[in-house]
Amino acid sequence: MSFLNVPCPCFWNKEQINFMNRLPFLVLVISLFIFFSCNNSEIGNAKDVTPQSIYFDYRIWGEEGNDQVTVKLQYRFAGPNGTTLLLEDLSKVELDEEVLKADSSSYSGVYYEVQKPVSSFIGKHTIVFTDMNKKQYKETFIFQPIALETKIPDTIQRSRIIFKFKGVDGPDYIRTLITDTSFTGEGINRLDTVYKGGFITIQQWEMEDLLNGPVQLELIREVDKEVRNGTSEGGRIVIIYSLRREFILRD
Repeated sequence: MSFLNVPCPCFWNKEQINFMNRLPFLVLVISLFIFFSCNNSEIGNAKDVTPQSIYFDYRIWGEEGNDQVTVKLQYRFAGPNGTTLLLEDLSKVELDEEVLKADSSSYSGVYYEVQKPVSSFIGKHTIVFTDMNKKQYKETFIFQPIALETKIPDTIQRSRIIFKFKGVDGPDYIRTLITDTSFTGEGINRLDTVYKGGFITIQQWEMEDLLNGPVQLELIREVDKEVRNGTSEGGRIVIIYSLRREFILRD
């Protein structure tokens, strides 16, 4: 949708939020998906490529109300849209010393995925990729859910809104998406830097773009950065945690 570099729409699950008023955008996304899908879903063998040509594609996501966090790791040949690679022989990937098994699908190629309880996954974690030459690449990350201190009532008058959070250590990047059910409205889509004890303020004038009636709110903590210990091809790690609310907007 990171995302950031777009934090990936599949992580955000924004179909319900954006379908009616973002149809042209969805058409573009679908077109791009079709364009890239063949390359993204292809599967190769890591042993058949030079280790330094392997790109690391690490994605971690969770959402309020779901007690599981998902970790999905992929290795690609020559860039973020390259052929996905199956790790064989001496090559492998571990999450916190647990060796992950390969899985695959027709639309995303081969991947290494695991789900963990959110309650026990909070904190620091380590991904270790071992290539065919037994060289290891370690990447650490911190998973920290956020919570909304501000209580959102069922009906909100059109005025300034302040969102205050728990679990923000700062600086954190939080994307705010607020959309109504109109076809032409663009809604609110903004990315803010939030520090510990900080908050996000939506001004009344920003709310003028929203129609009265049902409104959907999504607050997304986004981390999107380059891996620190990658090959010469590089890689990215994306961490997403989202909160969702619904309310009725009135004048």
